[in-house]
Amino acid sequence: MRLDAFDYPLPEKLVAQKPLAGRSASRLMVVDRRGGGVHHARFRDLPRFLNEGDVLVVNRSRVIPARLLTRRRSGGRVELLALKILGDKQFLATGQPLRKLQPGTSLHGDDGDYLCRIVHRSGEREVLVQVESNHTVAGLLEAFGHVPLPPYIQRADEPLDRERYQTVYAREDGSVAAPTAGLHITSELISALEGRGITVCSLVLHVGMGTFLALGNEVVEENSLHRESYAIDGDVIERLRRAKKNGGRVVAVGTTTTRALESLYRAGHFEGHETPVACHGETDLFIHPGYEFRVVDALVTNFHVPKSSLLVLVGAFLGVERVLECYRVAVAQEYRFFSYGDAMFIR
Repeated sequence: MRLDAFDYPLPEKLVAQKPLAGRSASRLMVVDRRGGGVHHARFRDLPRFLNEGDVLVVNRSRVIPARLLTRRRSGGRVELLALKILGDKQFLATGQPLRKLQPGTSLHGDDGDYLCRIVHRSGEREVLVQVESNHTVAGLLEAFGHVPLPPYIQRADEPLDRERYQTVYAREDGSVAAPTAGLHITSELISALEGRGITVCSLVLHVGMGTFLALGNEVVEENSLHRESYAIDGDVIERLRRAKKNGGRVVAVGTTTTRALESLYRAGHFEGHETPVACHGETDLFIHPGYEFRVVDALVTNFHVPKSSLLVLVGAFLGVERVLECYRVAVAQEYRFFSYGDAMFIR
């Protein structure tokens, strides 16, 4: 399949630049996988589209303030994006301009507040960075880092983004992009879901820089994704098994949750009669049309960038033509797109 099959026209004005005042006030397009039309609602209405016995699974990974705006000794600007914290004093990063990130290069904050050094290059896009001032990596990012807003949000990050580009249930540091389908969920909404007999549980998949990168090959199936780490507790696996056995649905909140759940199956941890144990690992699972979903029955997801791996996954779940039809409706109805935009529920 050609990547062009996942392209669609989008007026620039529909790309959400800021979040709405209320998380669950965003719009929700409800779509049936078996066909038919679409239903327009608000995200706060989600509980009425779920059934007692369903399990809603969210990604509790927390976005780190991963963007560091640094200078070289010459005064030239270099932006680092921390990808993975490797210890108290080292982290893996990418940055721009890449050609300036050579081993031995020193980088500092505008006021000399901190000092870092490039240790070595790691692959085409990544570097190992050593913190040489009196900071841990986590402390440095928390004090001087910026929220890693995606490039289609054409503004500098603001204090509000520290809260809103983060889910209310985020717990474990590690993502450089938000699992954005969960940005609509509030504590009140979780209580409403649980009040209807719907189980809400979580896993971790730390979102890496692959979410920002365009698919490089025009043949969809010939693309690959960066590896990302995930972890799922044994009791969550047991709840998922029990729900499916009893006729309930596994509802994934977001493409990251979907990839983690399907990776769980591929790793052999979902089926079986033994008591499940915690599962953790890395996945580069690229879900595209032709993939058979084994765990996920329904999907909550945002509206995604044309030709992105995220849109390809949704196309695999709903059908490519159907997705594009829904996106045409969303454009006509002036839904808000991408990270701070509106959502779909595919049931």
